[in-house]
Order: sequence, then C-alpha cells, then structure tokens
Amino acid sequence: MIYVDLLHGLEVLWINIRLKHKASVANTNSAKKRIQIAERNRLQNKNYKSTVRTLMKRCFVACGTFDKEPGDEAKADLQKTFNAAFSKIDKAVKKGVLHRNTGANQKSRLSFALKKALKEVV
Repeated sequence: MIYVDLLHGLEVLWINIRLKHKASVANTNSAKKRIQIAERNRLQNKNYKSTVRTLMKRCFVACGTFDKEPGDEAKADLQKTFNAAFSKIDKAVKKGVLHRNTGANQKSRLSFALKKALKEVV
C-alpha cells in the first residue's frame, strides 16, 4: 500500500509493507524461543487439522459411493476410511489440537453418515 502525504508542499511517499512472522519484538531469549515454539506448534496444529478434514471428506465420499454402488469392496473402503478418520480425530483431541466437544461432534457426524449409508442398503 502506498500513501501520499503532502507536508508543507513536499510530497512524501509512505510505503507500508506487511511482513508476517518475520520480525519479533521480544526482548529476552526466552520470549524469542516461545515465539519460535508457538510458530512451530501452529504449523503442526494446522497440519493435523487439515489431515482430519481430509479424512472426514474421504469418509463422506466413501459413504456416497457406497450409497450409489453397494458392494463388499465399497463397504471395506468405507470402513477403512471411517476407522482412519476416527483414529485421527481421537489423536487430535488427545494432543490438544481439537477440543473434545469438537472431536465428539465430528465423530457423531461420521457415525450418522455411516449408519445412514448402511441402513439404506439393508
């Protein structure tokens, strides 16, 4: 962003460049280290949440394919994705990446989709 300021007839250009996570205002070594640790944890949590979302989407897609074409192979794939998603959600809650109520809500959504897909076939 460029700002133009007229001060006493002189044109002054102000350039505002936003640097994300580049400079720290910490004064002590321990504060600098805490900033580094917080950034590391943020990236790890982001990765974990992304993986959970991906596994949930795969489970919902597997439910959809099982609805369209029920069979042993589709059912095995559905069960495999369901177990992987449940496991990852439980681990995320255990590590503190997700709140336990959020994890329970996501597991409930997956269980409901699984029961709905299996019930329609029977």
